[in-house]
Amino acid sequence: MSKIRVNRNKNYVTMSNFHLKEKEMSLKAKGLLSVMLSLPDDWNYSIQGLVAICKENETSIKSTLEELKNFGYLVVTKLLP
Repeated sequence: MSKIRVNRNKNYVTMSNFHLKEKEMSLKAKGLLSVMLSLPDDWNYSIQGLVAICKENETSIKSTLEELKNFGYLVVTKLLP
């Protein structure tokens, strides 16, 4: 599986537009993926963290993340405590 690479600078990010050309993907999924790609590499990608920076609620974020998983743009790894 390949990884999407982005270039981040102080106030902008340069990313591939590959995911934006997915005709079957919702605009919400494209937007959330773009937001996620703009975050720092060491950012804690939790559902609560995404809810905190987005207008959408937890249910909406979860369904959007599921869509991204179905398209192959997201892999979830659960860490044991």
